[in-house]
Amino acid sequence: MTDIVDELKWRGLIALSTDEDALRKAFADGPVTFYCGFDPTAPSLHLGNLVQILTMRRIQQAGHRPLGLVGGATGLIGDPKPTAERTLNAPETVAEWVERLRGQIAPLLDFDGPNAAVMVNNLDWTQGLSAIEFLRDIGKHFRVNKMIAKEAVSRRLNSDAGISYTEFSYQILQGMDFLELYRRYGCTLQTGGSDQWGNLTSGTDLIHRVEPDAVVHALGTPLITKADGTKFGKTESGTVWLDPEMTTPYAFYQFWINADDRDVAKFLRIFSFRSHEEIEELERLTEERPQARAAQRALAEELTTLVHGAEQTAAVIAASKALFGQGELTELDGRTLASALSEVPHIQVTELGSVVDLFAEVGLVASKSAARRTVKEGGAYVNNVKVTAEDAVASSADLLDGRWLVLRRGKRNLAAVEVVAG
Repeated sequence: MTDIVDELKWRGLIALSTDEDALRKAFADGPVTFYCGFDPTAPSLHLGNLVQILTMRRIQQAGHRPLGLVGGATGLIGDPKPTAERTLNAPETVAEWVERLRGQIAPLLDFDGPNAAVMVNNLDWTQGLSAIEFLRDIGKHFRVNKMIAKEAVSRRLNSDAGISYTEFSYQILQGMDFLELYRRYGCTLQTGGSDQWGNLTSGTDLIHRVEPDAVVHALGTPLITKADGTKFGKTESGTVWLDPEMTTPYAFYQFWINADDRDVAKFLRIFSFRSHEEIEELERLTEERPQARAAQRALAEELTTLVHGAEQTAAVIAASKALFGQGELTELDGRTLASALSEVPHIQVTELGSVVDLFAEVGLVASKSAARRTVKEGGAYVNNVKVTAEDAVASSADLLDGRWLVLRRGKRNLAAVEVVAG
């Protein structure tokens, strides 16, 4: 076992703790059984959830036992949003999403050995509970004045939207989860984001009331911010999901490749499983040779492999190189090519025309005259082949996978043309 508290602090992963010294002792006396919950309010987890899963993985690697809770019950309600009531999803939809989320969490934890992970679903202990039992056995231990004081609730109470009794009760359900896991598995720690702190402490408070001799803990990870002020885990095309159908492995890889130099050191510590020495060396390289983007490449490869597998990562790296003239575009499979080109400016046409027209239409240049000038200066490429004639015309023989043209201006400016049926 390692001192996991020091490890988490070095990586910037502790924002809040009920009692850090007591938690450190619990880990030292361990093993500790702990849990983190994930609600199926969407068909996939996202990068914010990945912070929690990888924190679980780190604690497990330090010798402790994780319980991965996917909220089949709490997912039917959803924790209070800052501004408005959630749209309730159908039970069948939530059940389907539970299975999808379980499938995303499971490969990132270890289910063998003495501290093997366990997946749990809070619907197992809530669906048979009557309203009277819930109010008598659980509700009586919660004080409304404390519930109202929780940030998520007070924010809604002071808004025009208000808050329904349903969402107000969410913290009771989450508190009950911790109590149930304490009783069933000896679980004494809950981890989660610091924005969930009110819900996390609902569980510790409930256990202290029901089991006065119990020693339990809550640990909150910080909200991840970006240096440019934009929200972490978002791109121009939206949320970065773990599901490859919702965010392609290529787009996932590119998110890390495009990380700001000011952010990449923080991202390495939070997400990478490299040693301290390796991370510090990558931080040094970022400071001394930022143009090499060594840290971004290392992080992109590690995380894409972790989430999508080595084969997909190899295909993504091959596509990234090929798009910029460092590999053969013709060797890329159609799916990888399509996912890569969906991330660059692209247009659809029913028939091909002159290269000059295509460069202007896709927006690689401001005008046709600018496109001709680019050709004349030797900076225009179609499928990585330099265009030498200003009157060059693209043909169906040039199409990759029967439908794509890759256009490039200079070394870094990419765009694509897709031929579709008229």
